[in-house]
Amino acid sequence: MVRDERLTDDQLHRIDERVRSAWPTGAAIDFEDAIEYHETLPDHKRFATVLESADRPLLQPRAGVPRLEEQIDLLEHLRTAGGADLLPTTIDSYTRDNEYGKAEDGLVEARETGENTLNGFPAVNHGVDGCRELIEAVDAPVEVRHGTPDARLLAAITFAGGFESFEGGPISYNIPYTKEHDLAETIEHWQYVDRLAGAYTERGVTINREPFGPLTGTLVPPCIAIAIMVIEGMLAATQGVRSITLGYGQVGNIVQDVAALHALRALGEEYLHDAVSVTTVFHEWMGGFPPDEARANGVIGLGAMTAAVANPDKVITKSPQEFEGVPTKEANAAGLRTTRQLINMVIEQDIRIEGVDRELNLIQKASRELIERVLSLGDGDVARGTLAAFETGELDVPFSPSDSAKGDVLPARDDDGRVRIFEFADLALSEEVKEIHRNRLDSRARTEGREQTFRMVADDVDAISDGMLIGRPAGGR
Repeated sequence: MVRDERLTDDQLHRIDERVRSAWPTGAAIDFEDAIEYHETLPDHKRFATVLESADRPLLQPRAGVPRLEEQIDLLEHLRTAGGADLLPTTIDSYTRDNEYGKAEDGLVEARETGENTLNGFPAVNHGVDGCRELIEAVDAPVEVRHGTPDARLLAAITFAGGFESFEGGPISYNIPYTKEHDLAETIEHWQYVDRLAGAYTERGVTINREPFGPLTGTLVPPCIAIAIMVIEGMLAATQGVRSITLGYGQVGNIVQDVAALHALRALGEEYLHDAVSVTTVFHEWMGGFPPDEARANGVIGLGAMTAAVANPDKVITKSPQEFEGVPTKEANAAGLRTTRQLINMVIEQDIRIEGVDRELNLIQKASRELIERVLSLGDGDVARGTLAAFETGELDVPFSPSDSAKGDVLPARDDDGRVRIFEFADLALSEEVKEIHRNRLDSRARTEGREQTFRMVADDVDAISDGMLIGRPAGGR
């Protein structure tokens, strides 16, 4: 059984040899050469250095196209026209599924036709040299963003290629993404990713790691998201990671989102040892967007307002073309500018919102109950406890496609639009916490003159794309 133990140098070397043989570009990886290359990068391209020294939220979009030259052009446009502080390289779907041959076919076709035949950048196929060309060409730190349950070769190539930040984790890139991999397998795979990041860090090249906070992205109760972020942070820290960015996805109620971001930072600092630098990232709304750009900008503005009040270290922005899928580079840059304008106007005002402290206490209590149950089930071993908690349903994620999660927990909004738990199933929360959630949902049901049913859940999933926050029936408040 997988355990939360640091891989030895021999174990890392053996896994590394296997991983690099999975695709021809892996043969170009040389750890000592990679260390020397990273040491040539200026401070303004070092991801952890820039992120950890910021005095206000830094902005980062999502963006990835298959051809190297176009990826460079896209990132430079987002930096110059959008004002992005940190840049992404979003990886294509074939690479996420470790189908490097199909990614190669798509890359060849893209080069021949000039069309974007892949939905992201196939970094494994571009190899170490291609990654370094990208890093050298853009004038800001760049992060790998993907969605890969088995990201071992992707990490090995991009780390050697000069990337100093890598998104994802064994829970957050399993539970929302795949039925193909069980959780023990992904924890084992990500131990290699984190140990490799730790090995670079020990040589003076800090690799920032960022677990994916929004999970399924659909009304995830803050306590669940925060507990999983802290757990993934602890797993990474065991392997020697020293720069960890914990993520959280906007739910849309400002009080709850501000409280959740404060709870995320506090619990991250509580559970991760002092040697770890903890930062936070806020993802603007990950659910369905309104179809027209004017209303979409309203959703983006709410996220920016929340970020200005909560002051996370980083914000992942959205574009007004979110409903249509992949945005144009102009729309992507516009989303950045909208977010920056709101943050710049609001952050100087020192706005305090009533009710944040009360919500913060509730979120911290519930998150801590889930974390402590994981630790208890594993007798202090986070990996074993995580497997046991998901198996029993004591830790769960709503709307999960993964066979490793029961997916029995269901959320719904209360009368103020805060995400509460409608169906607890076997989630390891105290009766005190459950009673607060039930009472808040009872209050909403009375307001709307209806019973608490799954219809509430379904209505809330579509509410923001329909122009509201709470999915109220006709005639509701």
